[in-house]
Amino acid sequence: MWKIEEHRRVDKQLSGSVPIDVLKRYEKWKDIARLSGPLGLRAIKGFHDEALLGEWKGFRSSRLGLQWRVIYRIVENLLLIQVVQMTPHDYRRS
Repeated sequence: MWKIEEHRRVDKQLSGSVPIDVLKRYEKWKDIARLSGPLGLRAIKGFHDEALLGEWKGFRSSRLGLQWRVIYRIVENLLLIQVVQMTPHDYRRS
């Protein structure tokens, strides 16, 4: 069983202008991530899970809708997924 750790800014992003359908999809994403880890996320084509490049190298992204993405990092040895950002598809690092 995988553990999910959310950065404190994710709470602020979720309480902001994120649409309800995206929040529901994020909860489903977390359920799948807890049970199956990164392989489970990659198996579901709708998430379009992919590794990021450039200044986001080492992170991954999953789609939660046409615009919204969840950006996360995997810590394999701890079975940990660290969610660092929910974004309306703007990958500039903050």
